[in-house]
Amino acid sequence: MARHERASAFGGSDGHAYSVAIWVDDEPDARGRYGAALLFVRWAPAGDAPAGHVESGPLAWGKTPAEAEARLKAFSLFDVKAELDAAIAAHPGEW
Repeated sequence: MARHERASAFGGSDGHAYSVAIWVDDEPDARGRYGAALLFVRWAPAGDAPAGHVESGPLAWGKTPAEAEARLKAFSLFDVKAELDAAIAAHPGEW
C-alpha cells in the first residue's frame, strides 16, 4: 500500500476482484491491546461498485492503534492473499 499509495488488489479464490484495507480497533481489549485486521472489499463484475466484503480476524496487536497497524503492514502480499482466501473459504456462498 505504501509503495503504490493505494489499496492493494487481489483476485480471490472465488474468481472475484477484491481490494484490501487495514482496520484497527477503536478501543483496546481487556489486556490493553489494539487489534488490527484486514477488510477485503469485493467488487461488482464491472468493477465500478462494491458488492460485499469479507474480513480476517485480528492478525496483529499493539499497545497503540499505530503500533497494531504497523505490525499488520509488515505482512507480505502473499500473507494478505492467504488471509483473503481463508476469509472467502470461511463464508462460502454468501454472495
